[in-house]
Amino acid sequence: MRFDLPTPDTSTRPFWDAARDGRFLIKRCRACARAHYYPRPFCPHCWSDDVDWEEASGRASLYTWSVVHQNDLPPWPDRVPYVAAVVDLEEGPRAMTNIVDCDFESLRVDMPLRVAFRAADDEVMLPVFRPA
Repeated sequence: MRFDLPTPDTSTRPFWDAARDGRFLIKRCRACARAHYYPRPFCPHCWSDDVDWEEASGRASLYTWSVVHQNDLPPWPDRVPYVAAVVDLEEGPRAMTNIVDCDFESLRVDMPLRVAFRAADDEVMLPVFRPA
């Protein structure tokens, strides 16, 4: 069993289709104008269901991180060590992600990052971040 694969459904399909095309989507609420991530069919700020997809800039800054040296769930044992992180998207929301293509020692709070995509399988591309 794989624990790293999302299960796209009708409400998240646009996100995964865009990721496969190298585009990073977030949602924005028409009622309160706030952006949010991860994709969901309602605004977590005001609870409105009047939300639209928006292409994000792909820019972010590093908020916090942890270098993971042990993880027993497949397929993670083959990927350690890796960086689990929380980033501040330029549009406002925070996102949990992985930082790639970076020496662990060079990670810094507020470090500028850019979105990249990692193939999880033949169909799914996962958004990750790398130094800008």
